[in-house]
Amino acid sequence: MNNTPDSIATTQDQIPADLLRLSEAIHSLPAPYAAQLAPLVDAVMESTKRRRRILTLVQDALSQLRLDMKYLMFDLEATRRERDEYRLKLEE
Repeated sequence: MNNTPDSIATTQDQIPADLLRLSEAIHSLPAPYAAQLAPLVDAVMESTKRRRRILTLVQDALSQLRLDMKYLMFDLEATRRERDEYRLKLEE
């Protein structure tokens, strides 16, 4: 993972503040306790980041689907108008 300021800010935005404070508190504990708890909280943090990424992907996919549906509805309406115009020409 690159450690540019943008990527660090993005990573911190993906993790709730309470979880970040918990991680800091665990890492400040004496070494034996921190060694036991740190892997657990790190796993929770990774899981949280993964869920946020999945949620973002789903939201993006839904946005794209909505846009595609608008284009399809526009195309359907245009096709219907053209059909009706051709029918009128044929009837004349």
